[in-house]
Amino acid sequence: MSSLMSKPIKTYSEFWPYYLQEHAQPATRGYHYLGVIGLMAVVLAAFISGNFYILWLMPVVGYGFAWFSHLTIEKNKPATFDYPFWSLISDFRMFYCWLTGQMNDELKKAGVLEESVYE
Repeated sequence: MSSLMSKPIKTYSEFWPYYLQEHAQPATRGYHYLGVIGLMAVVLAAFISGNFYILWLMPVVGYGFAWFSHLTIEKNKPATFDYPFWSLISDFRMFYCWLTGQMNDELKKAGVLEESVYE
């Protein structure tokens, strides 16, 4: 358990570094990116096809990849269980940081990386 979790997190600015520490392994983050991409694909498919019943797949796709990575790679409990809303926001924030090349800087600020590496 992270030292940040010794007491409940009260603000999102406290949560973000904790979230990144819980996603320290690049493969874990990669599975989260796949989950976000899959979730967006489900939404797009629903709107293109007009079949909005497939939106029920959103949590399966989104959480499926993420939880798999926590169980098999990171070997920790997903932050979703304790902080569901902040975790959802952070999944998209992490994806955005990755797309825009900001991920390494965020990981360094959170104490996950000591030096810049390409992600």
